[in-house]
Amino acid sequence: MPIRARDLGIVIGEGRPGPHNAITDVAGVRVGHSTLISGDGPLVVGEGPVRTGVTVVMPHAGDVWHDPVFGAPHVLNGNGEMTGLEWAREAGMIGGAIAITNTHSVGVVRDALVAEGIRSQPPGGFYWSLPIVGETWDGMLNDTDGQHVRPEHVAAALADARSGPVAEGNVGGGTGMVCHEFKGGIGTASRRLADPDGGWTVGVLVQANYGRRGLLRIDGVPVGLRIPVSDVPSPYSPARGAVHLPGQLPDPADRGARARDGSIIIIVATDAPILPHQCRRVAQRASLGLARAGGVGATTSGDLILAFATGNLGLYPPETAGPAPGVSTIGMLIDRALDPIFEATVEATEEAIVNALVAAETMTGRDGITANRLPHDRLVEVMRAHGRLRD
Repeated sequence: MPIRARDLGIVIGEGRPGPHNAITDVAGVRVGHSTLISGDGPLVVGEGPVRTGVTVVMPHAGDVWHDPVFGAPHVLNGNGEMTGLEWAREAGMIGGAIAITNTHSVGVVRDALVAEGIRSQPPGGFYWSLPIVGETWDGMLNDTDGQHVRPEHVAAALADARSGPVAEGNVGGGTGMVCHEFKGGIGTASRRLADPDGGWTVGVLVQANYGRRGLLRIDGVPVGLRIPVSDVPSPYSPARGAVHLPGQLPDPADRGARARDGSIIIIVATDAPILPHQCRRVAQRASLGLARAGGVGATTSGDLILAFATGNLGLYPPETAGPAPGVSTIGMLIDRALDPIFEATVEATEEAIVNALVAAETMTGRDGITANRLPHDRLVEVMRAHGRLRD
């Protein structure tokens, strides 16, 4: 497994992680990846180079295509896509696998999940779905316009879904992503609440593809300022981020000028018995973890968050009648009991982002553009100088 933040002595917050420090510490949650890497050299749309993939999250260990969980989204900034959110808001439930990919492959991944749900049902059964598929743009390194993700890659990610440790960095949907002008990608973390707080587990998975270098903070330390682009080059041109006066055209060499503000998808899972409106409140708190790492929800950023809870399994899908008289008994945390879950969500989100950065490896993509990894030696040096490194 790749090196993670805690392997370097970087400990975010005060909470205790679960055994794998991953979203899969929430019982029943599984994660799978399909990673596509091929070709080098100049971009030829439809041919490559290819640096992309798809990641799936299975919300519980049962029949995810038939048995929903309570859930809700939160949009910090909406310059992005996550399909299926209107029905999730309306019904307060999430059914099927959740997937993350690149911007121009959302449609094929969504359709592949519909097909998988249909195949999972007995012959002649009635089935319909509005799958949740999120995206971030990997066009700095990948032939995004070539739409290289195919249904078979979604099937491979579903087949790969497992509990336990989760692969991070340059994998699945995170393969071609850039974060704070370092190589980014998939990251995950978890927190297990103390027994007096319920002993619940909160897990977070991110696809991190956002942010300017100077904004990066790790455990409060201005890492992005201490490791500037003059020391570790950015994949963006030197002109990136320049302000253009009215009537002044951008520098043609300023490739992908809007991408540096990027995007992030955040998936939060918990085994606590919370209701949809409480899931929405949990999702909101993930944006605070993003802010602690240096995300600001810029205009060109798609910061989309989804939270779900497995503490009330056995729900009837919202469109089914269920047994008469149509009453379901569920559990619910009182509002004050949510505060430890909020704190756990903030910490796990920040650490998941840091894990994505630490796990990612340097990658060269289309047109020879290179996204460099966050150098571990420099990171340790900076954290130690600020007194934030632990044994």
